[in-house]
Amino acid sequence: MTESRPTPTVRLFNMVVFIALMTGLPIWVWYGLISVTRFDGALTWPSDGFWSHVQGPSWKGAAFYVCWLALQAALYRLLPGKLEYGQPLPDGSRLPYTLNGLKSFVITIGLWALLHVTGLVPGDWIYTHLGTILGTANFVVFGLCFYVYVLGRRQATAAERDLNPLEAFFLGAARNPRNGPFDWKFFCESRPGLTFWVVIALSCAVHQHQSFGAVTNSMVLACFFIVLYIADYYVHEDAILTTWDIVHEPFGWMLCWGSLIYVPFFYPLAAIWLAAHPYSLPGWAAVLTFVIGVTGYGIFRQCNIQKHRFRRDATTRIWGKEPTFIQTRHGTKLLTSGWWGVASHANYLGDLMMSLAMGLTVGLNTFFGYAYFAAFVILLIHRDWRDDRHCAQKYGDDWKAYREQVRWHIVPGVY
Repeated sequence: MTESRPTPTVRLFNMVVFIALMTGLPIWVWYGLISVTRFDGALTWPSDGFWSHVQGPSWKGAAFYVCWLALQAALYRLLPGKLEYGQPLPDGSRLPYTLNGLKSFVITIGLWALLHVTGLVPGDWIYTHLGTILGTANFVVFGLCFYVYVLGRRQATAAERDLNPLEAFFLGAARNPRNGPFDWKFFCESRPGLTFWVVIALSCAVHQHQSFGAVTNSMVLACFFIVLYIADYYVHEDAILTTWDIVHEPFGWMLCWGSLIYVPFFYPLAAIWLAAHPYSLPGWAAVLTFVIGVTGYGIFRQCNIQKHRFRRDATTRIWGKEPTFIQTRHGTKLLTSGWWGVASHANYLGDLMMSLAMGLTVGLNTFFGYAYFAAFVILLIHRDWRDDRHCAQKYGDDWKAYREQVRWHIVPGVY
């Protein structure tokens, strides 16, 4: 069964949505950062002077951000690592990937710490210059998106060339745009944005300590969850190659800008707020927050490991039992064991619990502490909807049989 093409009306509606998102999301990121750093995290109606805090590109911001991307690209390309092959492409081929993310992550954090300890660059320099870095990064990333669009158009398959220019720019002109072995989707999704998220959080912790003489338990928890999440990502980097983004999504503005701007500048708003607000959770709340976050991490990690190992070896035992699955007419096996028998995306439940824990570090002091959680709710429900629609069109009756066994999507008993 082939996926039906959208009607002209649907495509027109989609293009309006694409333009709105490419305009609105950068404004929303700026609104969040300004609200947290200039208005104590309050949800305020932008006054005449609100947008005066938007900072445009600067030579200092450009020097930093270009060097940041260059460093991450050099580490990605030059560090030795394990060679793995991705999932089969439509033509049956597999793309090679060098997995050296953990080495790159450790070296980057080590360089940041070394610059701080030696006094060459204060550890909170990134926090104190977030505005100009964001102002510059937006221009650099939009430029990169245009480059990836042109590259993708040259490398697109016949089906991908059916997209009009706006669709191709926003969604992606090709699934895996590459310059030789340099895979732009894999690089942008897994390196500069994720590691920068950690560095921003650590920079916030340094600023809080330098400003108030201590680091609160809330800041410790916020940084702990972020470091745990990203370090785990790199430890299990081979599992990335079986994720929806890498296997199915084309690479365009949505993933490029989202990975390089939305993730590092919007997701750590809790830590950014805490940098200037030394809030501490009560002991019981800190313990509860820790339990929620660690439990979510456990669910998330076990889910992904179960599916990853099953895809490599369908006889791998899950929870001590032989795995159960539905054998589709396409040859694909739909796992119905372990967490994947509880909900079709139980891994999203773990993701949401971790993001909620990060938000709880600010208590009830600011909505923006929960901005990451709110963004993830929207993102993951939409991704689940797209995945469900894709699988229903691809597998037909086999997917109906799967849904009879696995009723829930993310939260058992709720959705």
